[in-house]
Amino acid sequence: MLIYGINPVLEALKAGRVREVRIDGARRARAGDVCAAAAARGVPVRVVPAPDLDRAARGGVHQGVVADVADADDWSVQDLVAPSAGPPLLLVLDGVEDPHNLGAILRCVDAAGASGLVRQRRHAARLDGAAAKASAGAVAHVRIASVVNIARAIGELKDAGVWTIGLAEDAPEPYDAVDFTLPSAIVVGAEGTGLRRLVRESCDRLASIPMRGQVSSLNVSVASAIVLFEAVRQRRAVSK
Repeated sequence: MLIYGINPVLEALKAGRVREVRIDGARRARAGDVCAAAAARGVPVRVVPAPDLDRAARGGVHQGVVADVADADDWSVQDLVAPSAGPPLLLVLDGVEDPHNLGAILRCVDAAGASGLVRQRRHAARLDGAAAKASAGAVAHVRIASVVNIARAIGELKDAGVWTIGLAEDAPEPYDAVDFTLPSAIVVGAEGTGLRRLVRESCDRLASIPMRGQVSSLNVSVASAIVLFEAVRQRRAVSK
């Protein structure tokens, strides 16, 4: 798949996933760090005309750099909940189709040190292009399980001893009343429509983020960040 932008390509190089880098010769100086990182890892760098990069990035802001990268490792739900240093903390996406939201969510998952992300293969934003750019390179580091059916994946998580908490604006329980020190998976729904009925019913419990102003909900990436870092806060407090 193709990714673009200086930071995403640098992170993919660090992760060892880049097959080839293409740069705009007129902006070679700006791409110096990318060229140096590619050379250090034996990754070929090809100078191409700027219009070629524009076409490859499909109009995205590529900053003069495009890379061909290997597809992400194919993780399973079981892989993500395998024994680790602490209880699993996962984010589950139910139909998030906006690549910029997906990218921002990946960045939050990485920043929170979460165990990984579960997403649906179909009717979901792709992991390349705009999503990779918006993730600031986190897409190269986050463990992602792409599944056929989200409700079934929630069932797998529950069987593995992971509590599933769906975010819903009408849920009476506030998110900070949930005990996230337990193995937890935060389930967030699509932009505008929220959790689908079957996914909602599959969750162990539902929680909301209380809204104090005039708007009724938050962007899905913002909501994900708030709850992920509440989980981080709780776990840090317990570990002290």
